[in-house]
Amino acid sequence: MQLPQVVYHLAEAANWPSIQRDGLLPATLLLQRFVRDDAKRAALQQRQRPRHVALADGVEIRDQRPLPEAALSGCLVDLTAAQWYAMLNERVFFWIDPARVNRQHRACGTRPQIVLTIDTARLIATYQAQVSVSPINTGNARRRPARRGAATFVPYTQWVDTGWASEAAALGTSPRRRSHAPVELTVTGAIPHADQYIVDMSPLHTGGHFSPT
Repeated sequence: MQLPQVVYHLAEAANWPSIQRDGLLPATLLLQRFVRDDAKRAALQQRQRPRHVALADGVEIRDQRPLPEAALSGCLVDLTAAQWYAMLNERVFFWIDPARVNRQHRACGTRPQIVLTIDTARLIATYQAQVSVSPINTGNARRRPARRGAATFVPYTQWVDTGWASEAAALGTSPRRRSHAPVELTVTGAIPHADQYIVDMSPLHTGGHFSPT
C-alpha cells in the first residue's frame, strides 16, 4: 500500500507568516503559546469550537462546526468527546485527495486560504513515528457519522503492514479493504521546519478552486 507523492494542507492565509517562521503547529501548541488563561485554553482544546478563533500575533485556528458534541459522543468508542477534541488538536492534518481540499475551502467562507503541497516521502522520512493515516474525515460527525476512536488513527508503518485491520479490531467494525485509500494523513506534534517539505504554496480566495499542478 502506498501514499501519493504529495499531500495537501489547507491553512488560513493569515497564518502563512507564522508557518514560515515557526513551521506547522497543531492547535494545542498554538493555544499553549498564545492563550494564557488555563480555563479558556482547556475549553478551546477539549470542547467543540463553534466559531473561528483569532489568537495573538495574527494567528487563527478554525472552528469545529461539523463536530457537535452530541453527534460526536454517539459515534465514539472508549473515548469521551473531550478526549476526541484534544486528540484532533494535537495533530497537523493533510488531505490525500484535492477534492477534499476544495470541500474544506468552501466551508471556510470568505476567509482567504492557502494550500501547501507537501512532499509525502520527505515528510514521512522525518516524522514516521508520528505519522498516522485515517480512513475517514475525523473532523466531521454529521450525517450518519462513522464509528471512531483512538484506533481510527492507524500508525503509518502499521497501515503499510496490515492495512485497516487494527481499526476494525479495536472498534468492532467490519474490516475495510486494503484498497480503501486513506482520507487524512496526520502528524502528531509540531513540524518546525515546514519549508523543507513544501513543494508549492497556492493562495485561494473566495470562490477559488484548487487544481494541483
